Amino acid sequence: MLDGGPGRGHSVAVSPSDLSAPRPGTAAVLDDLEARGLVQDTSERAELAARLARGPITLYYGCDPTADSLHAGNLIGLLVLRRFQRFGHRPIALAGGATGMIGDPSGRSDERNLLSDDILAANIEQIVPQLRRFVDFDDGPAQARLHDNRSWTLAMSTIDFLRDVGKHVTVNQMLAKEAVRSRLSSAHGISYTEFSYMLLQANDYVQLAELEGCELQIGGSDQWGNIALGIDLVRRRTGRTVHGWTWPLLTKADGTKYGKTASGDQIWLGAHRMSPYRFYQAWMQAEDGDVRTLLLQLTFLEPAEVDDVVAEHEARPESRLGQRRLSTELTAIVHGEAEAGAAQAASDVLFGGDPTAADEATLAMVAGEVPRTDLPRHRFSAPLDPVDLLVEVGLASSRGDARRTIEQRGLAANNVKLEPGSKLGEEDLLHGRYLLLRKGRANYQVIVAASG
Repeated sequence: MLDGGPGRGHSVAVSPSDLSAPRPGTAAVLDDLEARGLVQDTSERAELAARLARGPITLYYGCDPTADSLHAGNLIGLLVLRRFQRFGHRPIALAGGATGMIGDPSGRSDERNLLSDDILAANIEQIVPQLRRFVDFDDGPAQARLHDNRSWTLAMSTIDFLRDVGKHVTVNQMLAKEAVRSRLSSAHGISYTEFSYMLLQANDYVQLAELEGCELQIGGSDQWGNIALGIDLVRRRTGRTVHGWTWPLLTKADGTKYGKTASGDQIWLGAHRMSPYRFYQAWMQAEDGDVRTLLLQLTFLEPAEVDDVVAEHEARPESRLGQRRLSTELTAIVHGEAEAGAAQAASDVLFGGDPTAADEATLAMVAGEVPRTDLPRHRFSAPLDPVDLLVEVGLASSRGDARRTIEQRGLAANNVKLEPGSKLGEEDLLHGRYLLLRKGRANYQVIVAASG
């Protein structure tokens, strides 16, 4: 399904700062990556620079479909693919349908649960559209390709795998890998299944080198051992010289990985797992000290522009300009500009903005993110007592509680505080449909008036 052409009808979501034409100088991508702090380990940096100077290169980044969505840990890899493509290079997005059946032991202290064929197939189906948002599959010299490593892995017999792959790798090499050493010393140990993962990944590099002329594999720093093994296997099997490049893992100032919200929720790239609004809010939580790094590594803003944004942010940190720019740019890349604009507008509404100025799409997004109650529209044809409404929608435990809330100026309708004796009617329905109630500072309820 995945091998070959990219298919049609899939647009690439890009931020406004990614609309410029590809830049001249195929080797200049290295300078761009270094300026963004995206260099950890490389194979023969000078040789790689010389190869890039000769012209475009084909490179790949792999994502295992261990869930039905990619997540924040995949962001840098997908964006680096796009960065290379902007400099004229040809990216390959690899969906690891085979390696996903095993599970990479890197960064884990225990064994993964093995996934069934049906679950992996369903996961890949969800992930492929996400991959297409990051790289351009339109016809052209830098046209991206999409592969699933199941296509060559399942075609190999056990004997073929042992002869063609295992023969060229020593157990000493495998034991020297950090991911293996750490697991061997853990209470859980490591199974032969996960021990073999690096061989499968190394074989992917061989296959892509032969099928697509791939000469560069990229990944996070925790993948360096696997990448180095693949480089060696390609040389042994084909005699070709290929390269590897890794970047530092995305971490917070305190050293913990970026990938979860403050409440511990995974930051997913799929809207079915995390709405664009919640994705936007996840990056609004970034610490001030991390803003510069995140803007450099997770957006297409030029380093000089990042410095300008950071300087403005530091002059007025209370405005959170850096987080707002990061959230908007990144949400546009992952979900599209329209969703990014709506997420920003919804955020403004829920954090003190004027909901009467919001368009209907923004209010619909707000209604999907906070508790809502649907009421027949005719309920608003006569003046509605907010005391009764507060009790009905659960914002007050009793009429007495509701009256006290209003008397203490603790209730706002469409962000306007209600006075005792106030009534609500059709004129309060935004776009003829929405009424935003707020009790206290952040206890929201959206009333949606339906026909009937």
